[in-house]
Formats: sequence, structure tokens, C-alpha cells
Amino acid sequence: MPARRAIDHACPIRDVLDRIGDAWSLLVMIELAKGPCRFNALRRVIDGISQRMLSVTLRHLERDGLVSRAVLPTAPPQVEYTLTPLGHSLIDRLEPLRQWAVAHQGAVRRARAEFDTRVMDPAT
Repeated sequence: MPARRAIDHACPIRDVLDRIGDAWSLLVMIELAKGPCRFNALRRVIDGISQRMLSVTLRHLERDGLVSRAVLPTAPPQVEYTLTPLGHSLIDRLEPLRQWAVAHQGAVRRARAEFDTRVMDPAT
């Protein structure tokens, strides 16, 4: 049997999934799928994200072409973020995953609790 090759950084699956598989990118994109949003509004609705992490996440999503950033002509200037067409095409494909997660969260939590009980009780 031939040895398996390591996945390199040029691999499209790893390249893209590393971005959407991080802790915050998908949550930010789901929120932006609802429409354009300013930084502080995003921070308020994404539970647990720090200002720094939101800033880093938005920068990465913008770099990948999934989110666009626009400075609004207000005083003081405000910044608004929007999903790009590329971002919308990705979120459209991830929506079934989001729906699955919502529908099955209870079952996953129950399975975790059962596993943790078994692992903590070596007699079983």
C-alpha cells in the first residue's frame, strides 16, 4: 500500500477550510449574510468575540475576498462590512451545515455527556 502524501499548503481544501474552520469566521459571515453591518454592531451580536479577534477575523475575510469594507462618509467616519459575491456563494453552501448544527446540537451535547460519563467512570 503506497504511503499517503501530506496535504500541502497549495491544497484548495485546506486553504479554504482553514479560514472558515476557525473560531469566528463562519459566525461573522452568517451575520453579514443578513446584510451590511458596522463593526460595533457585529461585536454586539457575536457572543464572546473580542474587539481584537473581530478585527483580525474581518481582515482575514477581506483579504480572502469574502467580505468588503467600506468607510462611510459620516462624522466621525464609520466602517461597514458586507459579504462579497464570493462570500455569498460560500455562505449559500454552508447554510445546510448551519441548519444541521441547529437541528442536531442537542443530540451532539447528549452524546458528549454520555461519552464524558463513560470516560470518567473507568468501571464501564
